[in-house]
Amino acid sequence: MTPRWRVVAWVPLLALNVLTPPASAFDSNLTFAKGTRVISAEGSYGEQFNLQGFDDWSKIKYWNVGVRASILPFNPLGPSVLHGAFEVGLEPLFQKYTEPRPAFWSGLVAVFRYHFLSLGPFVPYAEGGAGVGGTDLKVREIDSNVSFLLWAGLGASVFLTDSIAVYAGYRYEHNSNGNTDKPNRGWESHVGLLGVSYYFR
Repeated sequence: MTPRWRVVAWVPLLALNVLTPPASAFDSNLTFAKGTRVISAEGSYGEQFNLQGFDDWSKIKYWNVGVRASILPFNPLGPSVLHGAFEVGLEPLFQKYTEPRPAFWSGLVAVFRYHFLSLGPFVPYAEGGAGVGGTDLKVREIDSNVSFLLWAGLGASVFLTDSIAVYAGYRYEHNSNGNTDKPNRGWESHVGLLGVSYYFR
């Protein structure tokens, strides 16, 4: 990861931790109790990186907006620093490409997060996502009407109240058509994101 993307990935997390006041008497076991529902809205920015070192690559740039509806299917579990809670959700996502030419991806992503609950109102998470959608992106890496997104990421939430949190994170994202069409070289990107979540029962 380039120094620029290290800044994109970590500075928002540090700013959230330093600048945001903690939630009063925050109890993560109540907020993350089994059956809790979560609505999240987020925006992000991504840039392709040349993982395989090709001489010809498209330098794709884009931004995303999405709204996720999730549920916490279990009570918090695990010992010590691994004490946490699973979140599973579905996120309609719109991806707008700005480089090398205007295009879009629009689809539905299944998102899985594990929230680490041992640090009070500062709640790191690890996540994964997998989705499928329609696209009109026509570049040397991919040229099809349907493509698949896969991502893995890390981030952190800061709870402003017992039910409202802001979060920031980093995603490593892969886009391809799963060999359903040619060409399908696929491409990878670094993504920085910001969002807000509302937890309720």
